[in-house]
Amino acid sequence: MQTVNDALRTWRTRRRVSQLELAARAGTTQRYLSFIESGRSLPGRSMIIRLAESLEVPIRERNDLLLAAGFAPAYPESDPASSRLAPVRVALERILHGHLPYPAVIVDRSGDLLSANAGFDLIMEGVAEHLLTPPVNVPRLLLHPEGLAPRIVNLDEWAWHVIDRVQADCMRNPTDRLVQLSLELVDLAPPMPDELSPSYLGLAVPLRLRLGDRDLRLITTLTHFGTATDVTLAELHLEAFLPEDEVTAAALTELYDLRSSHAPR
Repeated sequence: MQTVNDALRTWRTRRRVSQLELAARAGTTQRYLSFIESGRSLPGRSMIIRLAESLEVPIRERNDLLLAAGFAPAYPESDPASSRLAPVRVALERILHGHLPYPAVIVDRSGDLLSANAGFDLIMEGVAEHLLTPPVNVPRLLLHPEGLAPRIVNLDEWAWHVIDRVQADCMRNPTDRLVQLSLELVDLAPPMPDELSPSYLGLAVPLRLRLGDRDLRLITTLTHFGTATDVTLAELHLEAFLPEDEVTAAALTELYDLRSSHAPR
C-alpha cells in the first residue's frame, strides 16, 4: 500500500499539475509540498483534504488518503437504500420519469445499472437474458454481440466512443474494475475505422440504433453530483439519451405510447 506521501505525488502526476501550481491551488508553498512528496513531512488532515480537493481526487480516494495517513475518513458512504439518500432517490426517479419517452439510466462509477426508465427498457427489448442479470453493466450491454451491438448501425464508430469514455475514466480515476471493463470492451468492439465520418464529434457522436423498422439517431448526456460529500452520491451518474432529430423524437413517442397502451394495468 502506498504511503500518503507517495499517493499524493501519484495523483499530482496523474493530473499533470506542477508542484508550484498545486501549492498555489492549495494555499501552501512549493517547498512544503516538496517535503510532503519526499516523505520529509507528513501532512495533517486538513492539508490532505485541501490537496485532494485541489487535485480533484474522487472522495472515495480522499478517504483512502486520510486512512493512509492514520486519520479517520472525512466522507460518509451511505447505503443507496438508506433514508439519508431518500430525497436523492426520489429526485432521480423524477428525472428518469420526466425524460420519458426517451431512454435514461442511473449508473455507478463502473457503469453498473442502478435504475432505468421505461424508455431504456424499450430499446433493450430482445437482448440476452444473461446481460440483464445484476450487476447489469451498461457499456457491456451496449457493445456485446448479444446486447445492442447488432442493432447499432454505426457500431464501428460508436463502440470506440464508448471505449474512449471508459478509458478516459480509467486514466483519470483508475480502478481494477474499470481497467478490466476497458479491456473487455476493446475485445468486443470492431476494429477502429481508418477514417471517422463527419458525424463523429467526440462526446457528441450520435448513436444510430435500429428499433424494429425504425432507424433512431440519439445523442447522450452525462450528469453527476459535482459537489457531493457522500461517496455513494458522488459516484452516481445519470445518462440520458436525446433524439437528434424530429423523426427520432416522434418514433420514440409513438413506440412508448404503443407499449404503454398494452402494459397490464
